[in-house]
Amino acid sequence: MSFPKQHARTQRFTLGAPRTFSPSPDGERVAFLRSPSGTERTNLLWVLDTASGESRIAADPRALLAGAEEELSPEERARRERSREGSAGIVGYAVDRAVELAAFALSGRLFVAELRAGTTRELLVPGPVVDPRPSPDGRLLAYVAHNALRIVGADGTHDRAVAEPSGADHSWGLAEFIAAEEMGRTRGFWWSPDGDRLLVAHVDTSPVLRWWIADPAQPSRPPAEVGYPAAGTPNAAVTLALIGLDGSRTEVTWDRERYPYLAHVHWSAAGPPLLLAQSRDQRTQVYLTVDPATGETTTVLSETDPVWLELFTGAPAWSSEGALVRIADQADARVLMVADRALSDARLHVRAVLDVSEDDILVSASAGAGAADPEIGQVHVYRIGDDGPRRLSRPPGVHSAVRGGPLTVVSSAAMERPGALVRVLRDGEEIARIASYAEQPVLTARPTLVEAGDRRIPAAVVLPTGYRASDGPLPVLMDPYGGPHGQRVVAAHNPHLTSQWFADQGFAVIVADGRGTPGRSPEWEKSIAGDFAGATLDDQIDALRALAATHPLDLGRVGIRGWSYGGYLAALAVLRRPDVFHAGVAGAPVTDWRLYDTHYTERYLGHPAESPQVYDANSLVTEGGLSAPAEPVRPLMIIHGLADDNVVAAHTLRFSSALLAAGRPHEVLPLSGVTHMTPQEQVAENLLLLQVDFLRKSLGMA
Repeated sequence: MSFPKQHARTQRFTLGAPRTFSPSPDGERVAFLRSPSGTERTNLLWVLDTASGESRIAADPRALLAGAEEELSPEERARRERSREGSAGIVGYAVDRAVELAAFALSGRLFVAELRAGTTRELLVPGPVVDPRPSPDGRLLAYVAHNALRIVGADGTHDRAVAEPSGADHSWGLAEFIAAEEMGRTRGFWWSPDGDRLLVAHVDTSPVLRWWIADPAQPSRPPAEVGYPAAGTPNAAVTLALIGLDGSRTEVTWDRERYPYLAHVHWSAAGPPLLLAQSRDQRTQVYLTVDPATGETTTVLSETDPVWLELFTGAPAWSSEGALVRIADQADARVLMVADRALSDARLHVRAVLDVSEDDILVSASAGAGAADPEIGQVHVYRIGDDGPRRLSRPPGVHSAVRGGPLTVVSSAAMERPGALVRVLRDGEEIARIASYAEQPVLTARPTLVEAGDRRIPAAVVLPTGYRASDGPLPVLMDPYGGPHGQRVVAAHNPHLTSQWFADQGFAVIVADGRGTPGRSPEWEKSIAGDFAGATLDDQIDALRALAATHPLDLGRVGIRGWSYGGYLAALAVLRRPDVFHAGVAGAPVTDWRLYDTHYTERYLGHPAESPQVYDANSLVTEGGLSAPAEPVRPLMIIHGLADDNVVAAHTLRFSSALLAAGRPHEVLPLSGVTHMTPQEQVAENLLLLQVDFLRKSLGMA
């Protein structure tokens, strides 16, 4: 099987790999998701028995749906698009505190699985069901149907709505577009620790700009209406309420005019409900506690930053003593804070809080600016207590973890092997492994991770399999993402497979993580403020030129390809620096930042009404954006999914019109029915083949 076909069939080798782990606090089991093979999309719910080390199926969608095709509601489709979920079956589930009861939705129907007993049953409730979650004690389940929040007994009785929308633009219990797409908040309701009430988000999308996304290949179908909060336009109005099991409601109050973004909600037994709310410019945020009796909020802490404040997975939270746990930027170090005390320093770059226990806090972190060894592309798991950080993951690689009670599930990817190794630890000692059914790739990635140039830009250099120095210099393919929240240079095998395949077609492939990419330091990330077009492109060029001194690079034949921000960067490169780049492939590029969403775009470029010149300078479609050298004109292929509701196809259509008006030749490849993810097997396979064919022809390769 060819690599492009295998890469597409396996959804980038993610099918068959275990994921979404839930260790039980009694240490007896771990629930997780996994599809039956490396080419099957349908995820099953499994349970690992830690005593025997054996795994069994807890819920099989193929049996539960009796072989029928899965049907997705518009709300579920939107949730999967926001989370970039391309698989099927049980793509998410929630458990009670004891990890004895799991709830999930299939085709809009509600199912529960008793993880101890090994039984699964359907609860007959109004649908389509979205995001079902058991109460901590497992007696009740809350879920969303038709934008209303409903509660039902775990035995299927006493189903009722406790919060119903007042109109088509209103919803209870769902995350709005901007929270799910940019803030990492995919939920819209949270159970109290006692299971006697819920904290529920109410979303009013009536202020949001309406766009219509049509499928030109299906002219008989009406366009889909999408509420899209483009930069500078109104966001959805988000409020919170405490909802009792009888439907009683207490509004939660805070200064929403000053802090309109509800970025994070945490409710645990260690303290009252905890909110993180941000100002629209994201330079100020407040940590608020909620009085469950009155709904009034009290400010625990206020933070400011002259550039922007980053959001982090797992934080804020309460420590077991009721102290505020957060991640903060201090003197160009990203540190773990408990109350007003820093528990880490510049040697670690803390990325996420994974778990908070009585003894320590589990975090993921990279080497910080003060580390003796940069550990290029590595991410490790640390336990941080009063005695400082202790590394839990040892071998070089990219590690993540989930902890529950005495169990810690550690997933470890490394350079020397495909996929990830999943180990279950009890009190730090391995007691079991969870097997992966993912396919073995038909090729082996052999990247070399280096730091390039004076700025020590992290880079991966990938040469053709079997390349010898006597073969001479190679045409170069820059293969970046190159922007915020997109680290590509990682110490793991599978992320470099596509780059290796391109290299095996005769290229020296370079992946460079320049300024703006995560995992290094706050200053590195924030140095791109107001300057996408300058800093991120300059670092690609600097890495290329620095690596040419030590690697066999033919600087007379340099191509660049990328998707999303990488697509923007590829188009930018061939337009503004044709002296360096000789061909480009721009996939789903953001060409006009006024067409991208509020929370992301305004964080980096400001409000378009206040800084229009910044938007013009970073655009590809304005007169300033197209102020590129008239000669030489470099070949450019632009690819875009017409069903994309994140980077809408208008980006490419406007860009193509601007290029045509400027007399600049280019190619456009529209993908009918394809979203930002391109999960369709034939599309994903042929996109690789078409790109390499275009690049080879454009660079004069035989």
